[in-house]
Amino acid sequence: MVSIEEVKKLAMSFPDATEGPHFTKTSFRIKKKIFATLDEKRNQLEIKLTEIEQPVFCASSEKIFHEVPNKWGKQGWTIVELSKVRPEMFEDALKLSYENAALKKK
Repeated sequence: MVSIEEVKKLAMSFPDATEGPHFTKTSFRIKKKIFATLDEKRNQLEIKLTEIEQPVFCASSEKIFHEVPNKWGKQGWTIVELSKVRPEMFEDALKLSYENAALKKK
């Protein structure tokens, strides 16, 4: 299990990460690009994975990682169930999402 405080602490530990609102959620960004959105009410985090990374995480446990159920999910956006994810797996997934956004060209 990963707490809301742990999510925020890890997300903000990445170089040049910023936190701000995104509709009803909290977003975490690098160079104005969102790498994660936090839904505190649902205790979920949405992260952006590549088309190769997403199925790997989702296959590890559909109850922990699953594709966002719309067109965003087809683009790699993945829901992480914070109450079920192991801290080590969570850290790996969030780091990948951050790196994907940091490397993305405008």
